[in-house]
Amino acid sequence: MKVLLALCLFALAAVAASPFNIIFIMADDLGYMDVGFNNPESFYDTPALNGLAKESMVFSAGYAACPVCSPTRSSILTGQYPARTRNTDFFGGPNGYQIMPGNPNHAEINGKMKRFAKRPILPAPYLERLAAEHTTLAEALKAKGYATMHAGKWHLGDEGSWPTDHGFDINMGGVKGGGPYTGDKYFSPYQNPNLPNGPVGEHLPDRLATEVAKFITAKKGQPFFVYLPFYSVHTPLMAPKPLVEKYQAKAKQKGLEAKFDTEWPRQNRTVQQHAVYAGMVEAMDSAVGKVLNALEDNGLKEKTIVIFFSDNGGLSTSEGSPTSNLPYRAGKGWAYEGGVREPTLVSLPGTIPPGKNDTPIISTDFYPTLLELCGMDPMPEQHVDGTSFAKLLKDPAAKHEREPLFWHYPHWGNQGGIPYSAVRDGDWKLIRFHWKKGEELYNLAKDPGEQTNLADKELEKRKEMAAILDAKLKDTDALMPIANPNAAKDFNKW
Repeated sequence: MKVLLALCLFALAAVAASPFNIIFIMADDLGYMDVGFNNPESFYDTPALNGLAKESMVFSAGYAACPVCSPTRSSILTGQYPARTRNTDFFGGPNGYQIMPGNPNHAEINGKMKRFAKRPILPAPYLERLAAEHTTLAEALKAKGYATMHAGKWHLGDEGSWPTDHGFDINMGGVKGGGPYTGDKYFSPYQNPNLPNGPVGEHLPDRLATEVAKFITAKKGQPFFVYLPFYSVHTPLMAPKPLVEKYQAKAKQKGLEAKFDTEWPRQNRTVQQHAVYAGMVEAMDSAVGKVLNALEDNGLKEKTIVIFFSDNGGLSTSEGSPTSNLPYRAGKGWAYEGGVREPTLVSLPGTIPPGKNDTPIISTDFYPTLLELCGMDPMPEQHVDGTSFAKLLKDPAAKHEREPLFWHYPHWGNQGGIPYSAVRDGDWKLIRFHWKKGEELYNLAKDPGEQTNLADKELEKRKEMAAILDAKLKDTDALMPIANPNAAKDFNKW
């Protein structure tokens, strides 16, 4: 009897000491105001995420490290700013000084790159792969016995730099491209080399959720890390027909029509009413619900950290401009809050108290936070730009100290954005545009929509923030855009 009791106590102690599972869910191009838990007036229905939010710490100032996708993804997996890893643009974008005539690669430039050849500054070069020397979050967890799965969009390099090259045991659907551009795109047959086709008409987000649910069930006896970066809601804009019809009727019933204002040089959507996009949001939300149900069904809800995030702001100025980020300014590809402020949830029932938290955090911070929550040693030489906010997750009133948040996007955004660098320190945000607009200064507590530029009024604060930005650029050895000797003289006409 004593032996049996000792064995039972040992088993209980092992369970209590077992590390948490992790499910990191990330949407693509989903705006802060697209979800009901941030915006009760959202046109889009997100019941699964709203339910998760009630059990989560909801961060109102969660930021992506870049206003476009690949750099943010790199920052999550490395804990480093894109400026430091050299992953500063979406992979496949115009790659820097090679645009200049005379460069050995100039003859190979495709049409997209030629569009940038007459702009007044040339974007900085960047590394179009996740460098092998990084110890990714997946590799750090795998070394501690975690089973690891990637399901969805990768966009961090071609073969040789796929998820299975960076610590993931399984890769379902991750390829070089930034969207589901092969086969029937969001519907099977996918023609994706890393995702076998399903029945004709099967929907991609649902399929990815199904694969994750299978993995959860199969691996429930050991700690696991699931990275689920949906392709949704990135273009192409496609959704199941019943959902499109639902939102067409909803828009008509509410009398909603598309409206735009000017965000030079583009038009910026100001009303949420795009039926196809709405269907994409709801379909993704349903897929999230399927994953959460798998946790519940396997008795893992209180043992699993669930994070929900988005890689950049909602698409509001390009490619159909399907959503509005108001009251936040602009959207994907832009320096303003609409481009980098993200829906952010962290859930662990029984451990993380639910509620709203206004503390600014950024995507580099997830790496050290998850290590700490799982009882693992920090890796400061790797997540050098990330600061753990685990104390906040245990005690929302805890003091959280981190260096100012930093962005560096030395590229022309496909959505109209100008190359820039920026910092946020407390309530203040300084944006330094590398062409035309110069520096802009905003107090986000009083002006979250960034409508009142205080750069010429708050000169001391501007000087202080500029010094912080200069130090960040120097510390990360950031590559800068350069003047273009072949720039068009009438470029102001865009």
